[in-house]
Amino acid sequence: MRLARAIGLRLFYGLLSLLFITFVTFIANEAAPGDPATVFAGEKASLQDIARVRHRMGLDRAWYVRYGESLWNDLHFDFGESYYGTQEPVANILKRDLPMTLGLSLLAILLAAGVGILLGTIGAIYEHKFADKAVLSISTLGVTLPNFVLAPLFVYIFAMKLNRLPQNWEVERVAPLWYYLLMPVVVLAARPMASLTRLTRASMIETLRQEFIRMAIAKGVPTWRLITKHALRNAILPVVTSIGTSFGYLLTGSFVVETFFTMPGIGRETINAIQKHDYPIVQACILVTGMMFVVLNMVVDVILPILDPRIREAQV
Repeated sequence: MRLARAIGLRLFYGLLSLLFITFVTFIANEAAPGDPATVFAGEKASLQDIARVRHRMGLDRAWYVRYGESLWNDLHFDFGESYYGTQEPVANILKRDLPMTLGLSLLAILLAAGVGILLGTIGAIYEHKFADKAVLSISTLGVTLPNFVLAPLFVYIFAMKLNRLPQNWEVERVAPLWYYLLMPVVVLAARPMASLTRLTRASMIETLRQEFIRMAIAKGVPTWRLITKHALRNAILPVVTSIGTSFGYLLTGSFVVETFFTMPGIGRETINAIQKHDYPIVQACILVTGMMFVVLNMVVDVILPILDPRIREAQV
């Protein structure tokens, strides 16, 4: 019962975070240069036409009234319509582009977590040896190279020189889906993979020096069981927390990756909307991205007590 209450409290704080995101996004749109009514009506519209559009969009009302209406519409997944082109409903744009961003981020976090935990464990087992030094060198390189440097480097090597992978996303694909996702996923996962590697290594080294590990070695526990069941299970807790925060980085990092590889996701859609001052799309994409980040961190808060009884006892 008390654990359920603790989870409910996490849910309440998550909802407060989403409310704060909606408010900041709304204020940022209000403070941004340009007039949405002028954008929606067109550059050649008269003052009377702009005034009619402003009234129809509700821009002549107080900001707190418009924020309340915006919040109510967001609760019903009604994000308005785009200002340009066919003025497509923003909900349809999210429905079309969100699977790409979500799939790209999930694949990247799975790759980063799997490889990072593996390399970090190897580095801790062979501390101060060649394998450990190689792991530290790779992780340092991954931390220092940002996406906008790594992406063109990969394209130059694997797309232009070796001609093994496509340079951009293609609407009419001529190869399996993984062929187009491989390079963007690796580029997006590189930095969190390096961070998780270093964190896993440090946590594993500290755990391997604990008294209960020495006791297990003295009892003759097999090496594989010692590492996986005893050491890694205790060392993985800070890594799981870091995975949740790394997912937020992947969501924002996907903006750069999707734009560079011309992938149809909400990251690229947000960048294009910012350039065109298409505020409904910007507001909806930021809200959805923040919601995914909050939900994942809530999942992490639920998983940690399951993995570690000490956290569960502290919560209750």
